[in-house]
Amino acid sequence: MANSALVKHQPMQRIISFLPSATEMVCALGLSDALVGITHECDYPTEVVDKPVVVRNVLPIESMSQSEIDRAVAERMRDGQSLYQIDEKLLATLAPDLILTQNLCQVCAPSGNEVSQVLKALPKAPQVLWLTPQSLEEIFDNLRDLGAATGRDREAEGLVNELRARLERLAAKTEKLAHRPRVFCMEWLDPVYASGHWVPAMVKIAGGVDALGREGSESVRIPWDQLVEWAPEVLIIMPCGFNLQQTMKHVWQQFGPYRPSSLSAQPSSRLFDLCAVRDGRVYAVDANSYFARPGPRVVDGTELLAHLIHPEVFAWHGPASAYQQIDLPLLQGLLEKGKDYYLQGDAMVFTGSYLQRRGYCCNSGCRHCPY
Repeated sequence: MANSALVKHQPMQRIISFLPSATEMVCALGLSDALVGITHECDYPTEVVDKPVVVRNVLPIESMSQSEIDRAVAERMRDGQSLYQIDEKLLATLAPDLILTQNLCQVCAPSGNEVSQVLKALPKAPQVLWLTPQSLEEIFDNLRDLGAATGRDREAEGLVNELRARLERLAAKTEKLAHRPRVFCMEWLDPVYASGHWVPAMVKIAGGVDALGREGSESVRIPWDQLVEWAPEVLIIMPCGFNLQQTMKHVWQQFGPYRPSSLSAQPSSRLFDLCAVRDGRVYAVDANSYFARPGPRVVDGTELLAHLIHPEVFAWHGPASAYQQIDLPLLQGLLEKGKDYYLQGDAMVFTGSYLQRRGYCCNSGCRHCPY
């Protein structure tokens, strides 16, 4: 009888993620059980939402406008203050072997010196994997790096090959299209930011052209005159850090008929000068799920862009909550009695249809709220 080799099983790593995208990667490689700590923004897949939260945002962005967030972020960065609070006591208690973080964007997650200082306080120094992609290819490299750090090389390579194959199939189809529409991906509403990093490449693969985007570089602030001059045929509103309902709320707050008096009227007037608006091709998307987070779902986001840019060619088979076409007459305050509201005594009651097309819950107890 042959001798059988004894296999010594290594204890499962204890992983803490400072990034929603890293959390998605960990789970995509089948390591959700090894994930012992996450950020307040980690919401996918749903199996992670009850895990201990070690990183939280210090700004109450849920109650702030886009311009207020922009100013608050700029002030804290100018003063050398962090946008995030790391629970150092909980971090030490969880005793991670591996921490996943980034040094790409101070706004997106704890980064650089901030992370290094926290790590010095830990009784045992964990391995740190810095995930700082600026392109689709670098996102794939990060998946491989995570696979190497966790002993899941084969799974990582298989996932990368699958994701790349989907992009290649899509690109092969869009290359044959006769027309590539002008697209603008609005990464922030006030002030307006053009997209950067991997998003312009996603637009290109999806069969569009975004000359204002900065592929492989940081997103940049642009003036409305430049956007009007570009005259996008398709406008995709994707503010970084927001899901679809949150995006719709900011669209209405910034461009709708009932925007706060503190906001300038100019952005609203310039928006309605755009070709995409006149042609009804304006869409809000779930930026968190498909664009802002450099993880596996950027491939879904590229397929979503193909549908929005070329709906006659590409169908969307993903969740209905991925995007919503902006009802532009509604955004301009053009309400139709019966369809959008009805009167009950002296009160105006919004219909379920109106609230659905508005796209978000205002927490006012609307009688027909679908959310």
